[in-house]
Amino acid sequence: MEAFQVHKGKLAVLNRSNVDTDQIIPKQFLKRIERTGYGRFAFFDWRYLNDGTDNPEFELNKPEAAGASILVAGENFGCGSSREHAPWALGDYGFKVIIAPSFADIFHQNCLKNGLLPIRIDGNFHQQLIQRASNPHFECTIDLEKQEIRDGEMVLYSFTVDPYWKDMLLNGHDEISLTFMYEEQIAEYEKSRRVWMS
Repeated sequence: MEAFQVHKGKLAVLNRSNVDTDQIIPKQFLKRIERTGYGRFAFFDWRYLNDGTDNPEFELNKPEAAGASILVAGENFGCGSSREHAPWALGDYGFKVIIAPSFADIFHQNCLKNGLLPIRIDGNFHQQLIQRASNPHFECTIDLEKQEIRDGEMVLYSFTVDPYWKDMLLNGHDEISLTFMYEEQIAEYEKSRRVWMS
């Protein structure tokens, strides 16, 4: 997994409450066996019209959202079924960070496990960030080590993150790569286990 330390990017706003995982990645696209390629299906029912063309009314289709890598979402983002495909789709779409007042717990965990940084913020800053994002040239910096959202050198917000997941993201570890760090010990255990069982 790619390490996450500091990310600077443009913001896109999807200020809708209770966006569930079936809206993030509809169920008909869960038949694929790869982890990649889901970005084009993200928000499918909102993003496209019935004829397959882009819906010009959808927030992320507007010109000011083009190239955004930070998504500012609404309350309870990622609720619904516990599909890991949701963070895969968001990451494949191009997002590195999701900022919202609250997240569904399983979705929050799935983001962290897949290298996507979810940041909880309070309601006042949420409104400030939406206002700032209305400027199409506004970019902010997410510093995971310092746990800060910055505008240039000015700290806009200090966020919290679980120390375990902070370390995992900073070092680019997932739970599989973490297991491989103990490969020698596992091999030794398996070797002694075979002796004990023979």
